[in-house]
Amino acid sequence: MKYIVLIGDGMADYPLEDLNGRTPLEAAKIPNMTYIAEHGMVGKAITVPRGMSPASDVANLSILGYDPKKYYTGRGPLEAANIGVELKKDDVAFRCNLVTISEGVMADYSAGHITTKEAEVLIKYLDGKLGSKGIRFYPGVSYRHLLVVRTNYLTHGKAKTACLTPSDFMETDCVPPHNIIDEQISKNLPKGKAREILTQLMESSKPLLEAHELNRVRIDLKENPANMIWLWGQGTMPKMPKFIDKFGVNGAVISAVDLVKGIGRIIGLEPINVPGATGYYDTDYKAKADYAIKSLDSKDFVYIHVEAPDEAGHNGDIRAKIAAIENFDKLVVGTVLKEFRDKNTDFKILVMPDHATPISLKRHTLDAVPVAIYGKGIQKDDIKIFTENAARASKLSFKSGCEVMEYFIRGKKR
Repeated sequence: MKYIVLIGDGMADYPLEDLNGRTPLEAAKIPNMTYIAEHGMVGKAITVPRGMSPASDVANLSILGYDPKKYYTGRGPLEAANIGVELKKDDVAFRCNLVTISEGVMADYSAGHITTKEAEVLIKYLDGKLGSKGIRFYPGVSYRHLLVVRTNYLTHGKAKTACLTPSDFMETDCVPPHNIIDEQISKNLPKGKAREILTQLMESSKPLLEAHELNRVRIDLKENPANMIWLWGQGTMPKMPKFIDKFGVNGAVISAVDLVKGIGRIIGLEPINVPGATGYYDTDYKAKADYAIKSLDSKDFVYIHVEAPDEAGHNGDIRAKIAAIENFDKLVVGTVLKEFRDKNTDFKILVMPDHATPISLKRHTLDAVPVAIYGKGIQKDDIKIFTENAARASKLSFKSGCEVMEYFIRGKKR
């Protein structure tokens, strides 16, 4: 049996006046997801436990069958795992965004979706200027980077950082930058015992980045400058059982996003790097599907994650979100369907968003998301379309996202 999971990050949405009361998923042309819904089973799932933030790391952990309340420690260590940064006992890893601040307002959580090559220059520059034995910056992809605080070294620094423990950093409240678009950053700076050192790092980065030649060039080209860092998503290294031990299948994960590949590494799914996978609108959708199909020559399971619909949701761009959903349907879902539908291979396909990212809010929400499953052993139901509204009317309901993988692979809920 071959198991294929297709995640359209943030696809789910709310009805929009500009779409005559339809959601982007309802307005998009999605013949392949419609086929899966018509010939399979449609349900709904709550992928983020009550009381937790509706973030992609929490939601994807949940979909993969790992209870976030038990295993989640933060976003940073998941990204650290993928870029090869080994965290020690007293280390805390933070997600470090390159952002654009304009007149004290969070203007862009991604610094104009800065290229990985440009961003690497800036992050290495900051590591040279602000880094120390206790503070290290590591470049990632596009605007997404990593800062690691080695707390055992901080005790040798200035008095105000002395005696800060991993718990002090973990308990400090840090707001994701994509949740405060167009808001004053002064109201959203870190709050808690480690606020001073974190705020100082963020504020110290601003004059350094603004003076950097690369940002002056970006401004001349009318591109958003990467003129500050934003720290959030902190965590310590989690301990999780391997996917093969939980579900009895080996597998791979395909994503342009470090956090998803990092989860894969930790649970024993092989991260497959796909040329042209960018994590944005211009990602090579079909290459992701092609590499996934190829991986199933030697593996039983593959998890394909596509970030583009989520980015469009954060940007409040209706047209881009519809286009991303249609590309996901045609080039990812369609390519996988074409490969398996008419062959004598036993397979199951699961398609779903990890969470909703409504255009009207530009941020993630806790809403239940639609789920569709098609393949061997899946009984066809009466629902023939893949939409948020159709899923709400379905009888198949997962009150915990952790139940989805159990049902998908074993055909039963816990």
